[in-house]
Amino acid sequence: MVDDARIVEAAYQDVVAEWADRDIVDRDRLAVALADYRVRFAYHSGTIENPSITYRDTRDVFEDGRVAGFSGDPRTLFEIQNLKECHEVILDAFANRRPIDEQFVLDVHRTLTQGTYDNRRWAAGERPGTYKLGDYIVGVGDVGATPAEVRGEMASLVSEVTRAPQGKALTVAAYFHAVFENIHPFSDGNGRCGRELMNYLLLMHNHPPVVVFEDDRAAYFGALEAWDAERDLEPLKAFLKAEVVRTWRRVAGVGTASG
Repeated sequence: MVDDARIVEAAYQDVVAEWADRDIVDRDRLAVALADYRVRFAYHSGTIENPSITYRDTRDVFEDGRVAGFSGDPRTLFEIQNLKECHEVILDAFANRRPIDEQFVLDVHRTLTQGTYDNRRWAAGERPGTYKLGDYIVGVGDVGATPAEVRGEMASLVSEVTRAPQGKALTVAAYFHAVFENIHPFSDGNGRCGRELMNYLLLMHNHPPVVVFEDDRAAYFGALEAWDAERDLEPLKAFLKAEVVRTWRRVAGVGTASG
């Protein structure tokens, strides 16, 4: 296990160094760097919560803007289209060096969930781009801020990460993601929104974004549960390092890309 951890750490450092060498400072360079990544991220991030999403459908929406002969739940296509639109939101935000504040969080959530709220949530007054109105059980420990607590806890979280120094990209992003999912500020779409914002933080700290692969979901949820139960961030950081390597290993010349 120690040797495995050292191998992952060395590969991770190679990937991060390769990314830094690209000198990605504007929207066009970032779009090129993420050309292959964007479909993989969207597919895996979407299918973690919606197993009806397929890689082929995701690719078709991103590349052609449509899916020929689709006969499934229209919500699935809305979710894929929203992931595509959110990619453009992230590119634009990066170009403008937009900080993560509460309005940006709400904008990303609105983009990701427009047209996807079910009738039960809609009837309860829940809306894309607004904090939750009701309580929702999250994880084995029944975590999640109450609706009355959400705004204050989110304000504190975005303030913390905004003040975070450069050089701690993975720690800052992992912390944001763990706390965000623990707060669970929305009635739906928390996972997709949290992963998008985590990656935006990484990009703003000149760090490659990460795909959380669907077949690693058990380890992913376990790492988040470690924060919920013990306030231990190390399992999530270790998990994300391994996923960074899996996402970008081809870039650093370490094996071949997968997923």
